[in-house]
Amino acid sequence: MKTSWSLHYGRPGHWKGSPNESPLPSKKMNTTHQSDVPASRRPFLTPHTLHSSSRVLENLEQTVVSSFGALESQPDFQTPEFEEFNGKPDSLFFNDGQRRIDFVLVYEDESRKETNKKGSNEKQRRKRRAYESNLICGGLQLEATRSILDDKLVFVKVHAPWEVLCTYAEIMHIKLPLKPNDLKTRTSAFGNFTWFTKVLQVDESIIKPEQEFFTAPFEKNRMNDFYIQDRDTFFNPATRSRIVYFILCRIKYQVRDNVKKFGINKLVSSGIYKAAFPLHDCNFSHKSEDLSCPNERYLLYREWAHPRSIYKKQPLDLIRKYYGEKIGIYFAWLGYYTQMLLLAAVVGVACFLYGYVNQNNCTWSKEVCHPDIGGKIIMCPQCDRLCPFWKLNITCESSKKLCIFDSFGTLVFAVFMGVWVTLFLEFWKRRQAELEYEWDTVELQQEEQARPEYEARCTHVVINEITQEEERVPFTTWGKCIRITLCASAVLFWILLIIASVIGIIVYRLSVFIVFSAKLPKNFNGTDPIQKYLTPQTATSITASLISFIIIMILNTIYEKVAIMITNFELPRTQTDYENSLTMKMFLFQFVNYYSSCFYIAFFKGKFVGYPGDPVYWLGKYRNEECDPGGCLLELTTQLTIIMGGKAIWNNIQEVLLPWVKNLIGRCRTVSRAEKIAPRWEQDYHLQPMGKLGLFYEYLEMIIQFGFVTLFVASFPLAPLLALVNNILEIRVDAWKMTTQYRRMVPEKAQDIGAWQPIMQGIAILAVVTNAMIIAFTSDMIPRLVYYWSFSVPPYGDHTHYTMEGYINNTLSYFNIADFKNRSKGNPYSGLEKHTTCRQVLLTCLKMHFIF
Repeated sequence: MKTSWSLHYGRPGHWKGSPNESPLPSKKMNTTHQSDVPASRRPFLTPHTLHSSSRVLENLEQTVVSSFGALESQPDFQTPEFEEFNGKPDSLFFNDGQRRIDFVLVYEDESRKETNKKGSNEKQRRKRRAYESNLICGGLQLEATRSILDDKLVFVKVHAPWEVLCTYAEIMHIKLPLKPNDLKTRTSAFGNFTWFTKVLQVDESIIKPEQEFFTAPFEKNRMNDFYIQDRDTFFNPATRSRIVYFILCRIKYQVRDNVKKFGINKLVSSGIYKAAFPLHDCNFSHKSEDLSCPNERYLLYREWAHPRSIYKKQPLDLIRKYYGEKIGIYFAWLGYYTQMLLLAAVVGVACFLYGYVNQNNCTWSKEVCHPDIGGKIIMCPQCDRLCPFWKLNITCESSKKLCIFDSFGTLVFAVFMGVWVTLFLEFWKRRQAELEYEWDTVELQQEEQARPEYEARCTHVVINEITQEEERVPFTTWGKCIRITLCASAVLFWILLIIASVIGIIVYRLSVFIVFSAKLPKNFNGTDPIQKYLTPQTATSITASLISFIIIMILNTIYEKVAIMITNFELPRTQTDYENSLTMKMFLFQFVNYYSSCFYIAFFKGKFVGYPGDPVYWLGKYRNEECDPGGCLLELTTQLTIIMGGKAIWNNIQEVLLPWVKNLIGRCRTVSRAEKIAPRWEQDYHLQPMGKLGLFYEYLEMIIQFGFVTLFVASFPLAPLLALVNNILEIRVDAWKMTTQYRRMVPEKAQDIGAWQPIMQGIAILAVVTNAMIIAFTSDMIPRLVYYWSFSVPPYGDHTHYTMEGYINNTLSYFNIADFKNRSKGNPYSGLEKHTTCRQVLLTCLKMHFIF
């Protein structure tokens, strides 16, 4: 149901006009500010209404406790009815065929467990029975059915009757249809080109467009004004599941020493229930035998998740209807990001081809490869005593590759990407505003309820400065400041820890390079291919990368749990606040984790090495690391290629294979009972759960990729192309995974992509700075331009016209080995070979002089 309108102004609890008058709809995008409107004419979703709804919810919970008992110690419980499976595998109803299954709870019968610990099992049974009894007392209807494939499992099906749905729809401020939208839709300016894009569109004969309605927050005393044609379909399955989950999260099962224990999440995490989930409506591979089933899962698989639909646009309205706005907005953002990457990929490939075509015309590269120029230039050793002198022409191949990426086209592409990232963010804001209007989430912040964990800790009474009414809050202002300080300190500690690990890896590289230089053979014979590639540099790089990878994975695992603990300690009020707080903590850590090595190579490696005769040492004994012979820019390009390509391949393999293998193992365990027909709830139980963090890792993967595409794109113009190919596959892989391999998630509302929006804005600002610094300090673009326009012609040069000839010789300084300054340490170059002078690259000073 596509919604796009909401109620007109009026007093809370009363219609504006006569009692029989219908509410007047008006556009959601009303420009009148609430502070300019009298209190009697403000929208229904005012703070007073919200507090009243909270009190209604509190009174309902107190009624459940006082009338029926929420304690596990109570002797008598109301238990669900046990029914045998009726043999209808596609049924979404109780055995009576009338009451729809809105949620399923799964537990293991303690009396049939192989290891029966009477004490703990009895406690679990009492808690579960108290919880189910309170669910029944709260108005929900339960029906239990034993598993067909495993007689230890029991499935408790939950149904919310009409009165419960109406009551909680009002408490949750759920917007529901008033009347069909009769406004004419605006035709597209590109209507003449619909024939061209028709092949990319979803077939409307298969997935029909959703009917649009005027909507308003539901209120029971105005029920006659809502568009109720059929009570069974007025609340769609996604809304029903959301309401039931809201109730399940707030029902208590134990009160001990004034400490309340409640909610299905705690029961699942403690093992009292094995799972809790809403049902898919049918099998993904074929339609349901039930003629009343809409078969939305089948349609999504056929028109969205199937590989043959990879070129089609996404059916966002159906995704939003089936999975909720939170998943819908994710796929809308991912699709829009992928579309924008198409332009960046085209420009990036053009810049790459420009560099590739012109690499043979690169004058300075020819000089490096020339035997009479580069072959006669002796370079200074890169470490003390153990490293040999080397000739410049051994960097011939790397210099040719560097010409591809360090060209004028790269400079143009860096400027283009600075404009592109700004346009992408601004255009996405516009698209996001359209979705807010179309999906009716403009006033979502007013609708969102407090988390049950927050409500349970509200013990302090304060006066609201706006409404002048009493409110309950979990802690005082001073207590809130203390919590924020402690949480910020914990986050800072973990960020410093990952920085310390990066510094440790650098020190390891410096120290182990000397060890490998002493232990590995200095000469190799052609019969041993391994010995040819096992150089000190290669051995150091491989071992350092492995250690860094292990440290990153360990810290990732630990920090994820720490971040959740810190966020739980903060106690955010709403689920949106909780997710935004957790997102910021996790991203700060992941940012340092993923980008630290790239920042080191781009801006620190080889920049502070000193000069021959007076090198810079770490901790007084480790000589600072220099760039590879091909330059730091080429090493940065290699690093980005490995990280982006490897990470994309690994993530896609993991997302496809891991859930598929787990589900395959689950099916193999029940292969002996495969001839039995399993009901819908049992088929869904054997799928994989989505996880506590939901879409967090999907967003994180894409945002990290967004950082690689924008932050270091000056060194790797093919990054947008790799990201484009990856995202085209990522959309379909995520769709296939959610549709076929995972249980249905609880539908959730979402107004936007949350904290990821300001994170992208921060990355965009940083991208402009990093690309400018890469061009200025990491690339050789500026020194070459300086030589071409100033040093190649008189008075500094001998050439009669502007040229790059002589550039290599001009940028290399001479060093007399006898001029070594620190005599106390002894000359590190003595005894290496019979050379009196060597050459050294000194470009840093030239770059700094030109810029400043």
